[in-house]
Amino acid sequence: GEIWSTGALTDSLCFVGTTIIPLAGGPEATRLFAERAIEQHRICPSLVGPADVVLDMWGHLDPVWGPAREVRACQPLLAMLDAPTCAVDSAVRQVRAEELDQYLNASIQMFIGEMGVDPRNGDGGRGYRRRVAGLIEAGRAWARFEDGRVIFKAEIGSQSRCVSQIQGVWVDPEFRGRGLGTAGVAAVAAAVHRSSRIPSLYVNSFNEVARASYARAGFTRIGTFATVLVS
Repeated sequence: GEIWSTGALTDSLCFVGTTIIPLAGGPEATRLFAERAIEQHRICPSLVGPADVVLDMWGHLDPVWGPAREVRACQPLLAMLDAPTCAVDSAVRQVRAEELDQYLNASIQMFIGEMGVDPRNGDGGRGYRRRVAGLIEAGRAWARFEDGRVIFKAEIGSQSRCVSQIQGVWVDPEFRGRGLGTAGVAAVAAAVHRSSRIPSLYVNSFNEVARASYARAGFTRIGTFATVLVS
C-alpha cells in the first residue's frame, strides 16, 4: 500500500491498500485524498477509520464511487487498558496449520454475516484462503474447538508496538447465548496483554449483543470509527 499526506503526518495521513484508511485530516486534506483516489481509477472495497475523517472523505468520493453499499457511520472504538474483568476461556488457543480447513470454514461464515458478501467471490476463495493461512502461520488466529469444529474464533489483525486490533470475532450460531464470545475475546485480549500491547477493537453501534459482551470482558470506549462499504 501507500501512505498519503498533505503535510505533517500528525495533521493529515491516509493509508491506501486493499482498503482506504484515512487516519487524520481536515476538510482540505480529505478533499485532496479523495481527488487522488479518483485519479488512480482504483475503487477500494471499503473505507475505515476515525468517523469524522472517513465520512468527510466519502462525501467527496460518493459522487464518483457511490452510492455506497452500506455506510456504518458509528462504530465504537474500544480498548482494554487493564486485565479482563470476566473469566477467560482457557480452551481458546492459537490455531494450528493443520486446522486451516476448519478455521477457514468458520471465517467464511463470519465474513458473510459481517460484510454481506462471500470472500470466495472472484477467485474461488484462493486469495481469502491465503490470507487466513497467513494469519494462522503468524500465530494471530485463535479459536475454541469442539470435536474438531470451530465454535469461537477471533484474530489479531493490525498490530503496532503498542496496540493489537482484535477482529473477526465469531461464535457458531448453535453455541450462542452461553458466554463463549465474552470469555473467548477475553482470552485473546489477555494474550495481547502478555505481549505488552493494548487490545483494541471496533464494533457496530447497532450490535447491542456484541457491545454488551465486550463491556463484560473489560473493554471501554475510546473513540468512534466509521466504515463505508463501497462494493
